[in-house]
Amino acid sequence: MTAALAATFYDRPVTEVAPDLLGCTLHYGDASGLIVETEAYHEAEPACHAFGGIRPSTAVLFAAPGTAYVYRSYGIHALVNAVCEADGVGAAVLIRALTPLSGEPAMLARRGRPEAELTNGPGKLTQALGIGLEHNGSSLASGPVQIRARTGARPEIVTGRRIGITKAVELPWRFAIAGCPDVSRPRPAGWR
Repeated sequence: MTAALAATFYDRPVTEVAPDLLGCTLHYGDASGLIVETEAYHEAEPACHAFGGIRPSTAVLFAAPGTAYVYRSYGIHALVNAVCEADGVGAAVLIRALTPLSGEPAMLARRGRPEAELTNGPGKLTQALGIGLEHNGSSLASGPVQIRARTGARPEIVTGRRIGITKAVELPWRFAIAGCPDVSRPRPAGWR
């Protein structure tokens, strides 16, 4: 089993951390998945929850690097992010999609969906792994939710515009493993 990434891994520009998370693994409880898609968000751009400063609902975004920022999207899904950059800077990487590695029976039971749709979206993957709002503010190094280091070579990566947002859509801050079938749709250009 590989070690969890240290806080120093996240203490860099969010646009560097986001592609470097591809090929790492997200673990929680009885389940884990290979990270195959991410998106970067920074306080300087209006699609980020940190845009406009610290509020009670977004204070975790300004926490120490390597903190989990888990929030409710559209009142339905919990989405998990890795806080990046220096303490006090509002920046995080959204984990958008996974390839399941372990605990698939439990994931299928939690999702109640076909295997092909198990973790190919940020709300799907948190539901499959059982990650919830109670994990907001926890350490991604010591858990209970952990991101562990990549074990192989850096994968081929494609970039594109972030999806599911209406502001700062021109920024090419979406990163995915080229050709991976578990990347969410619409897939970035060059995905193959």
